[in-house]
Amino acid sequence: MSFNELRSFLPAPQPQIEILEAHQLAQEFYREVKYRQDFENYCRWYYETAARHRQEMEKMRGDINILGWFIRGWK
Repeated sequence: MSFNELRSFLPAPQPQIEILEAHQLAQEFYREVKYRQDFENYCRWYYETAARHRQEMEKMRGDINILGWFIRGWK
């Protein structure tokens, strides 16, 4: 098999600009994927924290209001 026959199997070389554009596009894609994953993780953390705080608030509402006793005594 000659060199000319082998060249038919190889892709044509791309200009450097196309390679750089493809690289930049890939980098932007991966940045977007990371941003969305980070945002999803933040939202999950926020909702879990809010749920925990609601549970703590309900628990505190059932506790004795000691501060209220002191305030009533000052009036």
